[in-house]
Amino acid sequence: MQTERTDTKMPGKAPPLVLISQSPSETMQIGELLGEHLAGGDCVALTGELGSGKTCLTQGIAHGLGVSEAFAVTSPTFTILNEYPGGRTALYHMDAYRLDGTPDLFEMGYDEYLADSGVMVIEWAERVADAVPDGAIRIEMTYLDENRRRIAISGRPDRIASWEAPFGKWRR
Repeated sequence: MQTERTDTKMPGKAPPLVLISQSPSETMQIGELLGEHLAGGDCVALTGELGSGKTCLTQGIAHGLGVSEAFAVTSPTFTILNEYPGGRTALYHMDAYRLDGTPDLFEMGYDEYLADSGVMVIEWAERVADAVPDGAIRIEMTYLDENRRRIAISGRPDRIASWEAPFGKWRR
């Protein structure tokens, strides 16, 4: 017999760091600050409806990683994966929207990208949730109005706790 866990306080989990962005430029600033705190081998799983700011946040992450093409970052909806070398580490930007699940993901070499020393950002991560590493930084983006977005960051408690001060002006 299986039972569902209904409590939200699981060991090793911390409440999400909730930020409110007031504009696309603030979303990009949040991404840039996040990129400054990411290291090679990190995986960022982005979820949220169309227009919630996932690509804008990823552009900021690229800038924070020092990727020279940061402002050329676009959603790889049709190419599935874009690689941006340079900076402190490479950025692998994947869009899982058009995938039919994890088998498609592994056919394209996903595990090799994860094993690399770059940072992997996955848009529409909910479509491949079973393939997202346990240690991933999970970011849920919510459209509040034309400009404002709710950005909830969760993951390893030690990392999330260390980000509270740098992200302070956006905390809600």
